[in-house]
Amino acid sequence: MKPDEKTVKLFENDRFATENGAMIEEVEEHYAQCSLKLGSRHRNAMGAVMGGVYFTLADFAFAVAANWQGTGTVSLHSDIAYLGSAKGNQLIAEAVCIKNGRSTSYYKIEVKDELGNLTAVVNTTGYRVK
Repeated sequence: MKPDEKTVKLFENDRFATENGAMIEEVEEHYAQCSLKLGSRHRNAMGAVMGGVYFTLADFAFAVAANWQGTGTVSLHSDIAYLGSAKGNQLIAEAVCIKNGRSTSYYKIEVKDELGNLTAVVNTTGYRVK
């Protein structure tokens, strides 16, 4: 479902991601889809998308999926595998909770370009601080 105004407002405080263009597209329990329109500021000296852009979007999708209902989960550990260069002008990240325990959770985040090409996969262990 589309995020409500309260959710959008909450994650506007994630300023690094949002000021770099990250937006919430869909959110459900333990799931989020976020996107980012690519511009020249997202590219490296060779014209490819910077690795940090993929990770920022994936981390933002994790944060939204894990916290949109106010649970207070932070990333304990993340690893990323870069699988290919993005084509087109947009990245889309989908965060899915694989396991949700009492204090830790595990999310898989896939980052694709607008053409559906898988560009990166991030595995994140979350820790509930509240």
